[in-house]
Amino acid sequence: MKEILIDITDDGEIKIETRGFRGKACIEESQFLKTLLGSEVFRQLTPAYYNRGKTEVKKHLPLCG
Repeated sequence: MKEILIDITDDGEIKIETRGFRGKACIEESQFLKTLLGSEVFRQLTPAYYNRGKTEVKKHLPLCG
């Protein structure tokens, strides 16, 4: 499931966290919030950002006993 979480601290700092997105989709899908709320001060990318899609693992089976 894809989610965009918004956390507003007591001192007015706004934190945006995305979940369920892969690659640059997290930045693209949350851009409208950054446009509405103002300039970005800090960005921390998660491992999901670097995951471009399904990773396929190929296993080699021994054919001769």
